[in-house]
Amino acid sequence: NPYILATLLFGLGLGTTITFASSHWLLAWMGLEINTLAIIPLMAQHHHPRAVEATTKYFLTQATAAAMLLFASTTNAWLTGQWDIQQMSHPFPLTLITLALALKIGLAPMHTWLPEVLQGLDLTTGLVLSTWQKLAPFALLLQIQNINPTILVTLGLASTLVGGWGGLNQTQLRKVLAYSSIAHLGWMILILQYSPSLTLLALLTYFVMTFSTFLVFKLNKSTSINALAISWTKAPILTSLTPLVLLSLGGLPPLTGFMPKWLILQELAKQDLAPLATLAALSALLSLYFYLRISYAMTLTMSPNNLTGVTPWRFSSPQLTLPLAIATTATISLL
Repeated sequence: NPYILATLLFGLGLGTTITFASSHWLLAWMGLEINTLAIIPLMAQHHHPRAVEATTKYFLTQATAAAMLLFASTTNAWLTGQWDIQQMSHPFPLTLITLALALKIGLAPMHTWLPEVLQGLDLTTGLVLSTWQKLAPFALLLQIQNINPTILVTLGLASTLVGGWGGLNQTQLRKVLAYSSIAHLGWMILILQYSPSLTLLALLTYFVMTFSTFLVFKLNKSTSINALAISWTKAPILTSLTPLVLLSLGGLPPLTGFMPKWLILQELAKQDLAPLATLAALSALLSLYFYLRISYAMTLTMSPNNLTGVTPWRFSSPQLTLPLAIATTATISLL
């Protein structure tokens, strides 16, 4: 129903906007809750058992994270008399809130719900979950001052490594994208305390790249690596471009995805954190491996049934192809 859909999307936007605009913890928490409640019907709309299971898992993790956040902010108000987001000073609520927000966006080691949830969703809802839903918790993380650097570095490094290793074993594209999301978030968290602007740049480029990847898979109607192997009969032009999009996600120069990684490594080196930068760069190689595997399946393996007569790609919908064209161009040549 378009009215219900419009209401839910409005709620989704409203929740994030409230969190953006608030400087009081209670309002921020309320925005996060509205956000979660708005996306849950969108996730369960297909009434498939897998979708319902994913929705339930998502609801439980988000509710837990929100409860932790509320508890931590109340504790902070109780200890220091402050409800202001930027006035956080006590280490205990600070740590708790960081962990709650990490659970919200799916940073390792609180990441296990993300691949499961994403796998149960439609590609469009999955795209919303991978991009829009990350904005509000990120806004809060950026606003919190004097956060313990060790926690952030640990979370960031764990995420880049888990995102690399977890994705190696997957055949389902949505799970691969979930692990890729975890790895990218790890990079953003690593640099958060040294250069917030770099974090935002990484977030923005990640959004553009994920957008084009999800749209490609949606156009191909493929959800597993096997389905990609026969996708070139559906959309030949697209299939030749997709490896570039995937390698950009992996962070190869001279594609767009290289830019944030390059700048982040440079900043880490400036901060005398060479071992950390090295570990992060090596973990990026892990991610690169599974992107390469997908690219290989798409372009270099010959499909056993060459149905060249079947070409649905000529009549694909303009509302999908125009954003796809823009996003793909940005993903490949924005560096």
